[in-house]
Amino acid sequence: MALFLLVFAVCLLIFGGMVGLLLLSGTPRFRTDPEQLLTLFDQALEGRVNESEWNAIMGYPIRHDDYLDGVRRRAQRLMEEHGNHGRAARGKPLLDATGHGELEALRAHLASRQALRERQRSVE
Repeated sequence: MALFLLVFAVCLLIFGGMVGLLLLSGTPRFRTDPEQLLTLFDQALEGRVNESEWNAIMGYPIRHDDYLDGVRRRAQRLMEEHGNHGRAARGKPLLDATGHGELEALRAHLASRQALRERQRSVE
């Protein structure tokens, strides 16, 4: 009987500790920042990004910044309208010529906004 109680207490301690760790650990969060979007846009414009990388970032909503989420949704729309699925796997650019030009404009707009925010932060 003493052995049973000892094994039961050890198991209870292990399971209780695991439940406690799971309750205290936070949910991992991924926060997309403007630099990540700019890097992804640069890679897409240079033809160095594949669809999996593109979809991993563009498919995840950005809840902490409405402007960035709008940029993400616009880039996603560009892919739907001007992207040819499987092009990157064949060694071709991810977007056609029209989409490439629109992505360049979107990237320039995001870069100028980010530069303006950085200047405002340095003044403060």
